[in-house]
This record gives sequence, structure tokens and C-alpha cells, in this order.
Amino acid sequence: MENNEIAIFNYLLEYLDPEISDILYKIPDNKKANIEEIRIRNEKPLMISGEAKDYYVSSKGQLSKYEKEGFVVRGEQLNKTFQIISNYSIYAFEEEIRNGFITLRGGHRVGIAGKTVYNSKGVETIRNISSLNIRIAREKIGISDRIMKYIIKYPNSIYNTLIVSPPQCGKTTLLRDIIRNISDGIPELNIRGMKVGVVDERSEIAGVYNGVPQKKVGMRTDILDGCLKSDGIIMLIRSMSPEVIATDELGGYEDIKAINEALKAGIKLISTVHGEDLEDILTKNGLGEIIERKIFERIIIMDNSQGVGTICDIIDGCTFKSIFY
Repeated sequence: MENNEIAIFNYLLEYLDPEISDILYKIPDNKKANIEEIRIRNEKPLMISGEAKDYYVSSKGQLSKYEKEGFVVRGEQLNKTFQIISNYSIYAFEEEIRNGFITLRGGHRVGIAGKTVYNSKGVETIRNISSLNIRIAREKIGISDRIMKYIIKYPNSIYNTLIVSPPQCGKTTLLRDIIRNISDGIPELNIRGMKVGVVDERSEIAGVYNGVPQKKVGMRTDILDGCLKSDGIIMLIRSMSPEVIATDELGGYEDIKAINEALKAGIKLISTVHGEDLEDILTKNGLGEIIERKIFERIIIMDNSQGVGTICDIIDGCTFKSIFY
């Protein structure tokens, strides 16, 4: 598995300015396997993140906690990287750039920051790129296996489930693997595969590239890529007859409204939300209301206290008591 993670990191170096690529290639392999983000900022030191830690990268590929030891990225290197990522055709990626990111083959996402240009319809594009954030999509098959018994509702359904964690604690990775298990079925638990509809607003769950999911999300899974959750949930209900709908990072009232429509149609839900714990999400507008209405029957709390993907607790959404053992 570690060799595969290293290969993924080295593959992504093909999208970078040659000098930056050469520097990152020198990073020791045991470090490459755990890198989650590569940060390239104009006139700022090159940085990587992994296991909840940030490091500056020297010109020799050494990792340091000291800013002065980091290789300073020049503007032309940043622009060259952006050109390679957009395949030298920014116009071909206009829609994605408008949303603030470009998805690479393999489901990896490049976040874009710079001068935001508006028109009468909203954001038109991003110019004068000032920084790029390459988020490495780590796929961990089987990480949900041990908790599926808490999510399955016999004989052939699941509990409405909400995954709660701060950023970069692995909730999307866990969600993806839960989707795979639900879609393919779990013979060991005597569970058949179910039809799953995924609203992948930011192309992070399935990592669709040219219409093909780059991540394993199951054989019975249909994906709406780059679609707002509030629109996608309704579209899936109307067209794909899902038994389960999965989304990432619930937000405002429009998302909550769409969830209510799914519930009226008898569809089960699984989603994620940023938060520290149950008390935290109860304070969020709209979401706190549906938690109190006991719509989510299982609430999974995650953090990175024992590494990315740590499951702290699983709460019964009706009694608000822990059922995790």
C-alpha cells in the first residue's frame, strides 16, 4: 500500500514546474506516503502537509519547520504549473476554474486562489493566480468495514448517517468507502448491494475525470459531478431511483430543504459536515434543527487524535447516546 501511495505522489509531480517537481521528488519516500497537500504560493516557501503537520521544503527536498529553509517559489514557476495543470488551455477548464478548482486524473483536486472576476451571473474566472493547493486523494479501501455494522439496518436498508469532523480528518475518505460497501453489498453481513446516488459537488468523493470515477464507489453508484447538493438531490430523486443518497459537507438551508425532499421519497441519506462534536453541530443553522428532529439515526464523530481517520464515537441519533464499542 505504501508503495502505491508513493507512486501516486510521484505521478502528481508531472503536473508541476520542472524545478519544483525535482525538489519534491527528493523528499524521502517514507514521507511521501503520508503527504496530503502540496502548497505552491507566489513568492512564498514551498510547503507540504500531512498527518496534521505542515513542513517547508528546501531546495534539496528536506523537510523543515523553519520558513527560512524553504525553497521560495517564483511567479513564473507558479504560472508554469498552472499551465501544465490546465493542459495549456485555460478556456477548456473555465467551468472548473470558476468553481475554484481543477480535478486531475486520479481524482486529485487543485485548489486555485487569485483575482476573482465577476460578471452579471456571478464568478466568471480567477486570474493572476497567487497560489495552488494540490490535494492528494488518498483512497483507503476497507476503512469503513469495521463500522458498517452500526450503519446497516436489517433486512435491506441503512440508518440515515452523518459523519462529523474538523477539516482534514478523513471524513470524505470514510464516506467514499461506506458508499462502496453499500453499493457493492456486504456478503459477510448478509447485506445486498443498494442503488446509491452521489452528489459530488467538489469532485472529491468519486473524483470523476472525463466521465469516469477515479475512486472505487461501488457498482451500483450513480454520480452527479460538480453539482450543487440542493439541485443534485432533487435530480437524483427524479431520474435515478436511488435507495441511498450520499453527499459531502452539508451547508445552508437549501441543502437541508433538499434532504427533506429525499426523506419524503423514502430515500436514506449519508453525508458529512464540518464540526468538532455533537454540541458543535447542534449550533449550526438548519442542521441543528434536523439533528434535533432525529433525522440522522447515526452520528459518527471523527478527529485525528490517533492519526487521520480516528473514529472517536458513534452516537444513536434518537437517544444521543454512544453505541460505539
